[in-house]
Amino acid sequence: MSEKGLKIKEPKGKLGVLLPGLGAVGSTLVAGTELIRHGFAKPFGSLTQMGTIRLGKRTENRVPKIKDFVPLAELEDIVFTGWDVYPESVYESAVHSGVLKKEDLDKVRPQLESYKPLKAVFDKYYVKRLDGSHVKVGKTKMDLAELLMKDMQEFKQANDLTRMVMVWCGSTEIFLDHDPIWDTLDSFERGLKENHPAISNSMIYAYAALKLGVPYINGAPHMTTDMPALLELAKQNNVVVAGKDFKTGQTLMKTIIAPGLKARLLGVSGWFSTNILGNRDGEVLDEPGSFKSKEVTKLSALDHIFQPEKNPDLYGDLYHKVRINYYPPAGDNKEGWDNIDIFGWLGYPMQIKVNFLCRDSILAAPIALDLALFADLAQRAGMSGIVEWLSFYFKSPIVAKGLYPEHDLFIQLKKLKNTLRYMMGEELITHLGLEYYED
Repeated sequence: MSEKGLKIKEPKGKLGVLLPGLGAVGSTLVAGTELIRHGFAKPFGSLTQMGTIRLGKRTENRVPKIKDFVPLAELEDIVFTGWDVYPESVYESAVHSGVLKKEDLDKVRPQLESYKPLKAVFDKYYVKRLDGSHVKVGKTKMDLAELLMKDMQEFKQANDLTRMVMVWCGSTEIFLDHDPIWDTLDSFERGLKENHPAISNSMIYAYAALKLGVPYINGAPHMTTDMPALLELAKQNNVVVAGKDFKTGQTLMKTIIAPGLKARLLGVSGWFSTNILGNRDGEVLDEPGSFKSKEVTKLSALDHIFQPEKNPDLYGDLYHKVRINYYPPAGDNKEGWDNIDIFGWLGYPMQIKVNFLCRDSILAAPIALDLALFADLAQRAGMSGIVEWLSFYFKSPIVAKGLYPEHDLFIQLKKLKNTLRYMMGEELITHLGLEYYED
């Protein structure tokens, strides 16, 4: 590492990856990692495992893999655990979810059967379409947080871990309006002791993680660490946080297409999006409160990319509608339809139709893996609080107060790679390129 870079602790020992939620996404992540570790598959979709990074000038031809450039934990050093409202093993959960073929799961069946979920912290009020009896019991939410901390400490000791990171892979909770209980750490902790209704399941997990100095990543669209109280705790304990909502299907396509339209000054009068999804996530989102949490993150991307207040002629009258429909036969194979009404020279209309037949958990699993590894890297590099450079992975990136989130996928990737260059003391790349033509 260059002397100009950050002092990054080496990833010595085992890394514990803690997963609240071992349903479709969580089981696909664990099963996929085991298949890759045993040589049965390759980590397609993972920037940490397959991505490259250019260093220096184009003429230098220095393009290492990211995992060879920055000191990331090795897949062999990851140990998983998780919590779920259902007691089934990761193998059983993966079979039930139907994302991966049973013939693939059977290749690592003994390993997957060894992963048994811990009892979850769960209150049905926050996820009304989900039910399960494999849950913890405590008089207060603070008691539940302490039970989670006990789980984490015992897991760390039993597996001789040197560090841990928590990645939320559970269901989307209902939308919650701002409550003053979130404004300070003192008020939040008082709320835990008083069972305040504005403190959801995921907030209890996040509090427990941050209290123990464990990075917390929010893979769902609901409110968790994006509040003053938990950000205060993250800063106080020098812990990194990132979120929210894994950017997988339809929103991924929006953050690819919309920057291109804006770059060419093509106007957009309407963008209608609808989805059909049949897994547990689809069932949960069929409930209006949970859907509202998702709707907010799915609607926000276009506003921030197009900036209609700065481009009123192009996007000032944009009509944007998002729908999610629960359709059990689809299973995990989410289908997204987009109708985009655009206009160009002299205002003449055109249309774009997008039909994305994707596999939700296949897209989400490598994101969860990358976030676990990058969050661990950031923690070892001495970072704390919001790590905005991981916005690349989220539908609704959390940012510092007073900033708007960057949603353009390509700007997000530049930010991520430049952060890695900065960490390692390499020259940041602006893509100006004038030096190649000076002579």
